[in-house]
Amino acid sequence: MMIERKRGIHAGRNKSSAYKDLVWTVATSSNTHVGIEEQTHHTLNTIQENLAELGSDKSQIVSAQVYIANMADKPVMDEVWKAWLGPNPEHWPQRACLGVDLEGNVLIEVTVTAIRTL
Repeated sequence: MMIERKRGIHAGRNKSSAYKDLVWTVATSSNTHVGIEEQTHHTLNTIQENLAELGSDKSQIVSAQVYIANMADKPVMDEVWKAWLGPNPEHWPQRACLGVDLEGNVLIEVTVTAIRTL
């Protein structure tokens, strides 16, 4: 079985990869001229689209890493995150959140590993 890769917009890296029953994807906001709440919405919607493209969805995420530019924004990001995942704890992944320097006006970057449900 070959690794399946989905191109993104940046040279030298792909937005998603899949191998057997695992999917990996990463996203940032498509609009970096908005605040953390909207950037989080945009980023998580892109994660969902990327997962669907490779036969998975947010309920199948097993691990997530959230990188935010300002840890003071974490409570706002957490509220969007929880609403996006929904109330079922069976769909909640393991997650780490780190404060990091991000490029330009990017306030959040999310990377996940999920199970493919093809």
